[in-house]
Amino acid sequence: MERLPQPAGPALGGELLERFESRLPEETEAFGERLGRRLVGGDLLFLHGEIGAGKTTLVKGIARGVGVEGQVTSPTFTVGQRYRGRRFNLAHIDLYRLADALAEEPGLLDDYLDAETVAVVEWPERVGRELLGLEPRYLISLEDLGGTRRLITVHAGG
Repeated sequence: MERLPQPAGPALGGELLERFESRLPEETEAFGERLGRRLVGGDLLFLHGEIGAGKTTLVKGIARGVGVEGQVTSPTFTVGQRYRGRRFNLAHIDLYRLADALAEEPGLLDDYLDAETVAVVEWPERVGRELLGLEPRYLISLEDLGGTRRLITVHAGG
């Protein structure tokens, strides 16, 4: 993973920690696995990227990195998926369709967040930090560069 200086222009959050250009889905997954090995229970990651940008592919790698075995799928039609891992559990949460639900039921995500779980939240911008009331450790963005190429950036949260 390459450590780069903060680029000019708007950033997702704090300091730019890493930037990686993936040429294949397998490289995106491998990047996620390396990141997952550095995570600890209670870590929260906000994941940004358009539909098809490779968010679930990255989460599959993060899952392997925290010790999850078995298939990881997108929680697009549910609030989230929980997976048991050898090191830590993983919660993969998709907020794409939940903005109104969280406004009505603020504790909706409580079952996914604990000290033994790494939580990855897709589409946090659909809800906003104020409503979530959560501060992520990392803000991660995936940008489709065409074909199978993706630009992955990791910023410090908070």
